[in-house]
Amino acid sequence: MHSSHAHQPPFTLAGTDASAHTGPINVARYDALGNYVLTGGADKTLRLWNASDRRVVVRFLGHGWDILDAAFAPDGSVIASCGGDKGVFIWDVASATLTRKFTGHTQRINAVAFNTSAAVVASGSYDATVKLWDMKSHSKAPIQVLSEAKDSVTCVTIRDHEILAGSVDGCVRRYDVRTGTLVTDTLGSPVTCASYSADSQCVLVSSLGAPVRLLDADSGELLNSFVGHVAESYRMAAALDFRDMYVLSGSEKDGACVWDLVGAEGQAPVQRLVGEHRGPVLAVATSPKRVECVTGGADGKVGWWVEEKRDEEG
Repeated sequence: MHSSHAHQPPFTLAGTDASAHTGPINVARYDALGNYVLTGGADKTLRLWNASDRRVVVRFLGHGWDILDAAFAPDGSVIASCGGDKGVFIWDVASATLTRKFTGHTQRINAVAFNTSAAVVASGSYDATVKLWDMKSHSKAPIQVLSEAKDSVTCVTIRDHEILAGSVDGCVRRYDVRTGTLVTDTLGSPVTCASYSADSQCVLVSSLGAPVRLLDADSGELLNSFVGHVAESYRMAAALDFRDMYVLSGSEKDGACVWDLVGAEGQAPVQRLVGEHRGPVLAVATSPKRVECVTGGADGKVGWWVEEKRDEEG
């Protein structure tokens, strides 16, 4: 049992890069192995960091507008990014070059995601559509357009044969691309982030002016809700750690929040990740391999957090 340590903060600050970005950091992502971290923001720059020494390895330059999201292909060799440019930028990591751009959205693109084979990249836009792009062909047109959202699509994730898309219209939509079926979970408040748990059994959803919610991935049933963060006017990231033990969320005040996944509904955060951040913490990413996370602030700072060492003698 870990109950004796349940109230000990899981994370400790390992370091801060105070000059990581100029202006707000909108996205932070780990690669599948937990070796690298990608950050992007209002300064139109993508930065690739080595997670172990917390240094920038590569800068990707080419965006003309704010970067709003980015994603690693599963093997880490390719990155997709998006934002105000209305195009999906595809980068080769080894050469740090822009190799392709998918255009077709009429408004800014809020979200990008690869499928497991990296054959398809999905993009979600302010134009209320999700578009699927074929990485293997030279076609300029999307292979599919999902246009059920009634407002801006803020987040998109692909897990196996399912596409998860959240929208300002208050819904999380789950598309099964094998059967062509759609399941809609209506939450009633503008959805800003939706992602699967590590075991794929749950979906974690954050939305404006509402608790962070944990839903059953199959039924959409509300399993738990988490309060204590402030999300009124910014898109906040939320994430589970790799063991599905902790829920993390950005917040406009008092740092990112950490909750115990199985705690009582409406519980207070077990920890607030403030560090050297001043103002909203917008981006949160958790390592897929270790108790480790990254926070990105509106102040342009990146915070690096590692596992708090347990005092086993207590």
